[in-house]
Order: sequence, then structure tokens, then C-alpha cells
Amino acid sequence: MARMFIFGLGYVASRLATLLRERGWDVAGTGRAGTCRFNDTARVRQSLANATHILSAVPPDRSNGGDPVMLNYGALLRGKASTATWLGYLSSTGVYGDTGGAWVDEASPTAGAAGSARVLCDSDWLAQGARVFRLSGIYGPGRSAVDRVRSGKAHRIDLPGQVFSRVHVDDIVTAVLAAIDKGAPPGPYNITDDLPTSQNAVIEEACRLLGVEPPPLRKLDDADLSPMARGFYAQNRRVANGRAKRVLRWLPRYPTYAEGLRAVLSASGAGSAAGTDLALSATAIPASASNPPVTASGVQR
Repeated sequence: MARMFIFGLGYVASRLATLLRERGWDVAGTGRAGTCRFNDTARVRQSLANATHILSAVPPDRSNGGDPVMLNYGALLRGKASTATWLGYLSSTGVYGDTGGAWVDEASPTAGAAGSARVLCDSDWLAQGARVFRLSGIYGPGRSAVDRVRSGKAHRIDLPGQVFSRVHVDDIVTAVLAAIDKGAPPGPYNITDDLPTSQNAVIEEACRLLGVEPPPLRKLDDADLSPMARGFYAQNRRVANGRAKRVLRWLPRYPTYAEGLRAVLSASGAGSAAGTDLALSATAIPASASNPPVTASGVQR
């Protein structure tokens, strides 16, 4: 039996766990929906020893920048890949830093400074032979522009030329499943949709779907944003997903924010979108399909 142990069963990983269990996998892990506590060392050690697949969705520690999983269980993880244990890590496209709106792909340099903690954790997992999924801004049911507009917390910021990449939570799940199913080699994979765009455009589309007026356009200093939200606007880049398409034979079910927001609105009040429907409708590229490489140096989409 395939056994997955997940560090950090939260918003993304819980949806993955649901699908794996439907496939007959044994899934254990830590986190809000976990089967054991992170600091229950004996139980975690036993689970890691039995696991055929291990995934971490735990971000760097905000206080010291370290990776809690590597700090506490790194000695058990090191060398796991050489014993045929599948390793995965949910990282962030924040490792590329601010590129002034330029394209980045997996060959692009990773940044230091504000992103140094993410970069160090990302590189540590790569060194262990993991599949490192670099995720763009995550959205989905309960965590989207639709939800922010409904709650009155949506903003439009006057920053001409500012663009971001994003990805629907269900597309992250299908990408990880594709990496497992296709026996993808270790290395980094950008998991993102096909259309980097401004946050303003996303908010405006959410307002259109809800039939309400967009919030007023404000200067960044006048928007009363949290430090974390301000940090979001400090970076400007376009993220290419060509490697994931080529190697994982994966396509995003929601290639742009427009399809993704419509799905979020449709799912409102209907519970989690994870489950059999996602497994059946997830889009994959047939092995014989022609899918030319897409790089950060060219105009994509």
C-alpha cells in the first residue's frame, strides 16, 4: 500500500490527502487536519519509517527563518530519496524575488534579502532529492478575491505595471498528483496559471461576477494594508509554468483567474471542491501531445 506522510495538513495539503485516500492510499500527517502532533517525535518517526511518500507543506519559521521540518526531522529525511522514498516540498515563487515584471522560470536565479528564508528552505529540500513545487499566489474557495470583495476587504492599488502570478488550489493538487503518477524526477517545478496579471484586474473581475462596484483606486500608502500585504506588492514578476507542463504532463484546469473565480463563485456554499469530481476533470496532456517548451525569456500565452 502506498503511504503518504504530510507535514502541514492545511488548506492545500488537506485537499491532496482527500484525493489520495479516495485512491486507497494511507495518509497521515501533522497540522490542523493531522493524525498526530508535530512534536510527537516517536509517532512521527514511525510514520516516516513506514511512508513511501513524504510531503512538507510547512513554511519557514517566521521567528528564525528556519525550516521546522528539517530542523526537527532532517536527519531522518536525508538520504530518504536514495531509498526510493518520494519526497516533495511546497515552496513559493517568492524565491525569485522582485524582477520588475520580467518572466522567471526554474533556471532563473533565486533571490536573497527578504526571500532568503524561503530560498534556503527551497534549496535544502532540493539537496535532499525532493520535487519542489514553487507555488504562485494561492487562491480557491474561502480564500479568493470573491471572498475579499464580499467581506469588504478588497483593495485596488494604484501601481501601474504591477503584475502577479497565481494558482487555484485544485491545480496545485493535480500538479502534485501528476508528479507522483508520472514518476517526475526531483527538481523545481513552477506551479502557476497561464496569465500573470494585476491584482486590480482580479478584484475587478470578482466585482463583475458579484454585480458590485469595484473599490476605489488608492495609493499604496493610503490603503491601510498589513505589513504582509504591503510585502505582497513589493514584488513584481511573471512566472512561467512550461517545465511543469512538459515534465509532469500537466495543464491547469483554471488557466486564468477568470475561470478560477467563476469556479470559486460556483462552489460557494457547496463545500470543498476536492474529491472525485476534481480527480476526473483534472486536465493532463496526453503523452503524444505537442507541447513546445515555454521559457521565462519569451512572451508566453
